[in-house]
Parts: sequence; C-alpha cells; structure tokens
Amino acid sequence: MELLNQIFSTSSSWAATVARLTVGLIMLPHGMQKIFGLYGGEGFSRTMRRFTNDMQYPSIIAFLIIFFEFFGAIGLIVGFASRIMAFGIIILMIGAIVEVHRHHGYFLNWHNTKEGEGMQFNLLMIGAALVVIILGSGNLSVDGILNF
Repeated sequence: MELLNQIFSTSSSWAATVARLTVGLIMLPHGMQKIFGLYGGEGFSRTMRRFTNDMQYPSIIAFLIIFFEFFGAIGLIVGFASRIMAFGIIILMIGAIVEVHRHHGYFLNWHNTKEGEGMQFNLLMIGAALVVIILGSGNLSVDGILNF
C-alpha cells in the first residue's frame, strides 16, 4: 500500500496541474500520429516496422515508445498514475535527444536553416515532466480522487 501511496499521492498544486496538462496535451498528437496515423503520422503498424526494421529497436522498446506517447499522454491529461507517465515521457525525451536531436545542436530550427531540430524542446518537456514527478498530478486529477 505504501508503494501505491507514493505513486498516486499528489499535491493540490495548480503548478502540477499545469505541468501535467502541458506535457500531456503536447505529447498526445505525437502519440496519435503513431497509433492512428493522424497529423501526417504512419499509424501503428508502419511505425512499429520503422522502429524495428529501419531503426533496429527491439519490439518492446518500439511498443513502449508508442505506448507512452499515446497512453502516457492520456494518463497525464486525466491525471492517472502521472508520476509513472511523466517518467516514461522523460525516458522518451532522453532517447529522442540521444538518437535524433543532439546531432542538430541545442536550438530549434526556427529559420528552417538546418536538417532537423535541436534538443531544446526535449529539455523543456523533461523539465515539465520533472515537475509532475516531484509534485504529482495536482488538482483535477484521477490520482487526487483515488487519494491513497
């Protein structure tokens, strides 16, 4: 029961609520690209194939990327198991920095002058997700209703 209390306990902080909703709402469209093919995405099968064949990720890693981008975002939006979901997003962002964005430097590609985006966005998402890990889900959350 103590472990559940640590995972689901939350503060009544509006800052936590804002951080949780920000990360969830930003991440959800990325998950929708990977699950449903919306917003120019590939959908689940093609994304899995790209991750496992082209990028050589193990199937479980490819699945977890898709899971946390979609279900992790939904969990954050409703405030369910937000610490776990935020941790998953942090791992995703670290992976994105290591695998893709560090090769393009620090800054975002505001002027479309380089091949890809730098790691600035990923670092911002890590910071916001850390707020959720520290404070919990905040107000208006399932975690707050469960009140372990």
